[in-house]
Amino acid sequence: MNDPLLVTYASKYGATQEVAEAIAMALSERGLNVNLLPVRQVRSLGEYGPVVLGAPLYIGRWPGEVGQFLARFQPELARRQVAVFTLGPTQAGDKDWQGARDQLDQELARYPWLKPVKVELLGGKYDPARLRFPDSLLAKLPASPLYQLPPSDQRDWTAIRAWADDVYAGLAT
Repeated sequence: MNDPLLVTYASKYGATQEVAEAIAMALSERGLNVNLLPVRQVRSLGEYGPVVLGAPLYIGRWPGEVGQFLARFQPELARRQVAVFTLGPTQAGDKDWQGARDQLDQELARYPWLKPVKVELLGGKYDPARLRFPDSLLAKLPASPLYQLPPSDQRDWTAIRAWADDVYAGLAT
């Protein structure tokens, strides 16, 4: 693979960025030429081969900047190998994971032209002390799914590394 691989991500509070950094590092260690950029900073895909896209789920949806990225680069992404990872559940329960899986499937269905070679749902991170407005207000409402949730970090760094290795293997074939 001669063209650089792009690892791009959206991250509101930094958890998805940290995962993207770990994936980029793992792919670089395998000998790939990897560029890491937030989706907002991607100006062109011309120099890149495969793309790894990372996005968190916030209240069941990807951030708007991910949709803008996908719309802007649809023709180029449709011709490239694309792998997608999503940070979702911030709690360990099976119901939380299944709900996040359903939400990820719904997000992917909004882009029927996007045919990722790999898709992964990863655990997310939640720290109510870091919330900014309006998220901080939402977390204080009793009807909110965030109401009185404790801090949690469900990111499994071993699983993240294993997924990066799986992406590498998939790109190599």
